Amino acid sequence: MTPFRKMNGLGNDFIVVDARDRAFEPATADVRALGDRASGVGFDQFIIIAPPPAGEDALMRIINADGSEVESCGNAARCVAAILLDEKDAPEVLIASKGGTMRAWRASGGRISVDMGRPRFAAADIPLAPEKAAGGDAQALTFAEPELAALGPAACVNVGNPHAVFFVPSLEAVPLAKVGPMLECHPAFPARANISFVEIEAPDRVRALVHERGVGPTRACGTAACAIAAVGHHLGRLASEVVVELPGGPLTITLAAGQIVMTGPYEVDWTGVLSGATFLRDPEPVRG
Repeated sequence: MTPFRKMNGLGNDFIVVDARDRAFEPATADVRALGDRASGVGFDQFIIIAPPPAGEDALMRIINADGSEVESCGNAARCVAAILLDEKDAPEVLIASKGGTMRAWRASGGRISVDMGRPRFAAADIPLAPEKAAGGDAQALTFAEPELAALGPAACVNVGNPHAVFFVPSLEAVPLAKVGPMLECHPAFPARANISFVEIEAPDRVRALVHERGVGPTRACGTAACAIAAVGHHLGRLASEVVVELPGGPLTITLAAGQIVMTGPYEVDWTGVLSGATFLRDPEPVRG
């Protein structure tokens, strides 16, 4: 039986298993079954806290609800950071991931700040398919399909994982359920991509909808908020500090000395134990 925490950052929710003392490798079929919101626990990502590779405080592994393992997750980083900060009683912690090492510390109002690293704008870093990389600007990527061409150009960036950001006049006019899957798996993105649609309210405030790679429409995506702020500032459309309002709530993104710092809340919803694809919920809910 494997203990777990059910946690969330602005509704972007996770199973978190601490595997630093005992190795844990879930079967893909079990992840998918547990991720089913009708019959399982229901989550966006399955998070494994593993021993650190090179002196960090922990390694964070991120497995999407569809079973695919990905590089980075900002909302999950805040949840893992909260666990490590409580445990170590330290001013900051270092979290390794496939997308890079993140530094995290406590912020005001019970929030957590995470240094998500530097954005990468080159087509090869995102990555884009060779024909797209050779033929155009990664911050003005266009699509031939009529329903995608109508969205206008995408600004692409890697913030530990690949993102495409569309600035649109109105979020209400975006057919997210239709175009999100088309764009995520478009041949332009050989590693697939996270897709964001953004309505600018002011240089320091935007509203956004996100189709998350391997998940679908999500209440919040921390790396998407970072990508939105990074490309918006790079294109001269957004300030160096931006509040990104997602369906689950706001994240504050600050760009300083080339680094992206994300600040937002986290919660522990409840705890339980896993046995394969089955789970038992502890009788008393935990909030924090």
